[in-house]
Amino acid sequence: MSVITKRGDTGETDLMYGRRVSKNHPRVIANGSLDELNAVLGLARTHARLEGFADLEARLSTLQSQLILAMGEIATAIEDRPRYAKDGFTTLSSEDQETLTREAKQLEDNLKARFKDWAIPGSQGPLASAHLDHARTLCRRAEREVLSIDEAPDTLPHLVVYLNRLSDFLWLQARTVERL
Repeated sequence: MSVITKRGDTGETDLMYGRRVSKNHPRVIANGSLDELNAVLGLARTHARLEGFADLEARLSTLQSQLILAMGEIATAIEDRPRYAKDGFTTLSSEDQETLTREAKQLEDNLKARFKDWAIPGSQGPLASAHLDHARTLCRRAEREVLSIDEAPDTLPHLVVYLNRLSDFLWLQARTVERL
């Protein structure tokens, strides 16, 4: 299949199962932000690898895979959710959210510091830290955009919580990398 389909030339795009929506539909906007977040996590992951943070590289890889799951869920209209589940597509789980919460808490405990001032991205530490801060800001935007999907508070609350926790994790991970 060609990437150049010309189907988007009129300002519309497909959701899962072929539903057509405007490219400025809240689902498309939210997915665009998650895609951008995933790309910046890729930058952080590359720098983590180059800077010798193997555990961080592996964790970022998992987070990127989880964002793909979130994007699939967002790209599926509420009417098509039963079909999405029937077709065997995986969604984020409460365990994914709990793992992020646990890891963020562990990072916070390991830092053993009270944060009184604003963190200034890129002011210290390796490049991975600055990319993690960039990812955090994109995560916050994605969270707001997911909330703009009409039924999100009712049908995607797990995703809102996941993104909120992910932004906490990214902030704490950036501070951790700065101190290593």
